Amino acid sequence: MQKNWIKLQSDEDFNGYLSVPPTGKGPALVLIQEIWGVNQHIRSVADGYAQAGFVVLCPDVFFRLTPMLELNYDQAGTQKAFECNSKLDVDKAVEDLCVAVDVLKNRPEVTGKIGVIGYCLGGKLAYRTAAASSDIDAAVCYYGGGISNYLDEAKNLTQPVIFHHGEHDDHIPQSDVAKIKSAFTAHDNATFYDYPDAGHGFNCWGRPSMYHQPSAALAQGRSLEFLAEQLCF
Repeated sequence: MQKNWIKLQSDEDFNGYLSVPPTGKGPALVLIQEIWGVNQHIRSVADGYAQAGFVVLCPDVFFRLTPMLELNYDQAGTQKAFECNSKLDVDKAVEDLCVAVDVLKNRPEVTGKIGVIGYCLGGKLAYRTAAASSDIDAAVCYYGGGISNYLDEAKNLTQPVIFHHGEHDDHIPQSDVAKIKSAFTAHDNATFYDYPDAGHGFNCWGRPSMYHQPSAALAQGRSLEFLAEQLCF
């Protein structure tokens, strides 16, 4: 399996971690980081999807603030992560992610459709990038904090999409989840999965206090099945 960093070009150059499946080709995913950057955990998640047959690109979302940011989940890393998140120009980040989609479209390894998947901050950005780009064929949003602030964009997201939320998420109240569901009542291809025993960040094994293995495994299976249906056929 090939894994390396590649250069992307927006109005400024930035980097993305590219993981290519053992076959050397396949449908593509833009995988969007949490607030801790494209760290070891996110690269491992990308490699897992590459093992499943996807060409995966993880763009460096924070490059305008701190290029190649890679943080641990300790107190210092978390403080820096929240600082960067508070300074992020989200609209500009969506533009950069659309550039990443264009890069994947033109990669020789990419043989089919393109999806987007994101976690935490990346869940919100996956939602907004899918709304902004007609080249994205499917979206997966894991506990995307702040999606409820952009529900005017729901009408632009016409691709199939799934949302994963933990019912004990202390960053995304159930009232916000209800608002998101309401915004998609007319969207035939939106699916919501709620996890009664999980909180925020339940997919991240790098944070043992938040990781919930049964929910993570169930969500991953659902995501893989969805992406196979939407991108591989």
